[in-house]
Amino acid sequence: MRLCTFFEPGRTRLGSVRGGLVQPLDGHDVRDALDGLPAESGPPVPLEGLTLAPPLVPGKLLGVGHNYLAHAIERGVPIPVEPLIFSKLVTSVTGPAGDVVRPPYTDALDYEGELAVVIGTRARGVSASDALSHVFGYAVMNDVTARDRQRTEPQWTRAKGGDTFGPFGPWITTADEVPDPQALRVRTWVGGEPRQDASTSDMMFGVAELIAWCAASFTLEPGDVITTGTPAGVGEARDPQVFLQPGDVVRVEIEGLGAIENTIR
Repeated sequence: MRLCTFFEPGRTRLGSVRGGLVQPLDGHDVRDALDGLPAESGPPVPLEGLTLAPPLVPGKLLGVGHNYLAHAIERGVPIPVEPLIFSKLVTSVTGPAGDVVRPPYTDALDYEGELAVVIGTRARGVSASDALSHVFGYAVMNDVTARDRQRTEPQWTRAKGGDTFGPFGPWITTADEVPDPQALRVRTWVGGEPRQDASTSDMMFGVAELIAWCAASFTLEPGDVITTGTPAGVGEARDPQVFLQPGDVVRVEIEGLGAIENTIR
């Protein structure tokens, strides 16, 4: 099942995406479906023409640094021996087609196409073998990053947490539709030019291991999101380096999960 959040005048609505139609459901966003699917509410509406919101606003939004070997190598950083977890501010979250705003504090805005994992049930001290049972579903995220601030500031709060630095969506595909989260193709384009193309099988720490590692240190709650790291091919690693400019359109697509497309301004 694919669950989305869409805008109506003065509010947002929860919906189930069924081909080219969206069936409205009782609820304001996908968070209202974490404990069970709400009842249908009104007739289906065409998906085309709807403005999609972020599926939900996470309680916690956690990122994973350098989780693809080739990306760690292209950035010239030490290879992690355990997951490198950071917090990304929840106010960074924006919709699957919302603009990404380059703030005045950076001249080196970069893209990072990533698989996002949405937690469905409370997890604390869980094993990797049990971790996937706590997943509600999966979505697409662009972990937008200010590279200059990432290099100069030990805490990545500004580098990763700027407003609109977390395009998320286009919907959440429930876990039963994704039998193996380590078998998904992740691709990114900028202005129609291919930039990233890899498989989630290339992660050094898979989804189950990331959940178990986080849950060993703190509680994961329903609606928390882990964005799992980006493959090689970021703009910082190109020769010469190419950073995002106003007017650029970034598209991130994950096999079976859909795509998000955001314009830089």
